Amino acid sequence: MNFQMVVLWSDICVALLLAGLIGLAVFSARRPLLRAAWGRVGASRPGMAAATILVFFALVGLLDSLHYRPRLENAGDGKAVYSVEVLSALDALASPLRERVEKTYSAPFAAHSYSRESIEIEDADGQKRQGRDFPRLTYGGAHLQTDADGKLSGRAADIAARVLLAFAAAAGVWVMAASAVVYALARRQARTLESPEIPWRQTLREIGQGKTVFAWNSVLAAFGVLLLVLMPLFFLCADYHVFGTDKVGTDVFYQVLKSIRTALVIGLVATLVTMPLALILGLLAGYFRGWIDDLVQYLYTTLNSIPGVLLIAASIMMMQVVIDTHPHWFSTAAERADLRLLALCFILGLTSWTSLCRLLRGETLKLRELEYIQAAQAFGVPSWRIMARHLAPNLMHIIVITLAMDFSSLVLAEAVLSYIGIGVDPLMISFGTMIDNARMELSRDPAVWWSLSAAFAFMLALVLSANLLADAVRDAFDPRLVR
Repeated sequence: MNFQMVVLWSDICVALLLAGLIGLAVFSARRPLLRAAWGRVGASRPGMAAATILVFFALVGLLDSLHYRPRLENAGDGKAVYSVEVLSALDALASPLRERVEKTYSAPFAAHSYSRESIEIEDADGQKRQGRDFPRLTYGGAHLQTDADGKLSGRAADIAARVLLAFAAAAGVWVMAASAVVYALARRQARTLESPEIPWRQTLREIGQGKTVFAWNSVLAAFGVLLLVLMPLFFLCADYHVFGTDKVGTDVFYQVLKSIRTALVIGLVATLVTMPLALILGLLAGYFRGWIDDLVQYLYTTLNSIPGVLLIAASIMMMQVVIDTHPHWFSTAAERADLRLLALCFILGLTSWTSLCRLLRGETLKLRELEYIQAAQAFGVPSWRIMARHLAPNLMHIIVITLAMDFSSLVLAEAVLSYIGIGVDPLMISFGTMIDNARMELSRDPAVWWSLSAAFAFMLALVLSANLLADAVRDAFDPRLVR
């Protein structure tokens, strides 16, 4: 084989999360109340538009979670030798972006470097002399020609032509996707009505007017916006650095794509740690009360009294000492950075469970006084069965709402922690490390603004989409808001 598969600990967590989502979908499909609640989520136009954008981020994160080591030249004994560099499927697809490294900064769509260098300049007489000027980039805009005055010719026309071609491709893909949706819905409606004719026009009109049970109009609108944004980027990134390059010449578009997985792992794995801890302690405190309730309250009150940043910083520094004193644990730098990422996820999860535990404790105190819980106790049902069978399912709406709303705060927390130097490993690309590197870039003259802008735009899209979907989930699962 030309590669060797590599399974990182974070890849296992991503696989477990994917399996958990599939299990949740199967479980919800078999429960009428949960199926109705998720149906209300599907009917939410803002929620489904946000979910469509989140699907794109999830696909990028999944591609970046399939890791491998490429094969090198055979050794003298004929055995296969693999590189110590760990790549992913996203790296393979974006290999032009990853391999086209310039010398230093370059602005978006630029063909020349952002800094002057000592180069040979040819005079009008054909004589060459040493001077300082902006040299041509090795890859960005390399296909463009220069005129007699040494200026680029046709860059604006080339960019405009590529954008128009990308819009045409986006329109074609959108029309095919919309046609597939209309065809599927029309066929289903024809089978429901037992009609030999397929109601194409009626289905198209219902989708356009938003009369379908599922918010297909919002999904198609969001998908169209995604295509209009992403298609030009993909068409232009083949010959341009659409978001410029950083200090070492790495393409910023490649960096923001790699940052998506880090943000998703931080947000999802930390919630995976938060949920069981908060659920178990909240159930125990609310159901048994007494000294157990006092102990749990003392525990989360003590944690809340400690400044969160200081607690996280101390925990990460202790973990970093363990990593530094055991280098033999890691065969590649990617494994070392992955362990620090998981450590950050667990630390964030262990320090952010208190608010959810307080909510679950209060709801359990209310539920344990209801008649069906008292009837189960009177019939001698074990306490663990009452908590698992009767209390936990009635707390799921609080868990889903809280975790969905905490996702965006955890993503922002990673950016803040990496900004102050206690976040992910410096070798790992994330929105926080990009923002941290932008501190010095903004102090240059002229300022390098594109790295911060690209990280801000993609992080805003991710966090805003997560917040909109969380609002839709809250409205659908909160029994006080359901009519």
